Amino acid sequence: MTTTGTTRADKVLELAGKMGVLRPRDLDPYHIPRTYLSRLCAAGKLRRIGRGLYILPDSKVTEHHALAEVCKRVPEGVICLLSALRFHELTTQAPFEVWLAIGEKAWRPRLEYPPLRIVRYSMASLHAGVEVHQVQGVEVKVFSPAKTVADCFKFRNKIGLDVAMEALRACWRSRRCTMDELWQFAEICRVRNVMRPYLESLAL
Repeated sequence: MTTTGTTRADKVLELAGKMGVLRPRDLDPYHIPRTYLSRLCAAGKLRRIGRGLYILPDSKVTEHHALAEVCKRVPEGVICLLSALRFHELTTQAPFEVWLAIGEKAWRPRLEYPPLRIVRYSMASLHAGVEVHQVQGVEVKVFSPAKTVADCFKFRNKIGLDVAMEALRACWRSRRCTMDELWQFAEICRVRNVMRPYLESLAL
């Protein structure tokens, strides 16, 4: 490579180190041709992990790598339900799809990988109880434990009431939430009456 080429290659690798997961469009503000990605992959200096997704070869791929990929490509989405339970270690299930919440009228994302399970939320519910975590340098938005439990009761027809009850018990036993938080999100999700007997049993 020329001196300019070397400088550009170094910049791409620097970006990959800072961002964790690099996309072709991340090069555009620096006027770096996207062909550098394939060149660096061929040279063993980058690793392609999915369509349009690149990481450094020595990057540590965590259990939540798929969440980072999804949030990198759908930044307006929020990790929800089974994927959020798994993230917070509140379930023994390991979903093969990434469960993602989007707005009622939002464009439906289509990814080749990882597979998505899209759930549409009202805007009030979509913006309630959102936490931001760093996963491989990517900002991953995921619902808090208490909000996720309330969501599980709201969408119990999708995931099963047994899963919702397991999540509630695990959340309470591990002290990941307060009773006030559970009631708050039960109200937002409009499942107070559904959750009432289960919440009252916890208080006994």
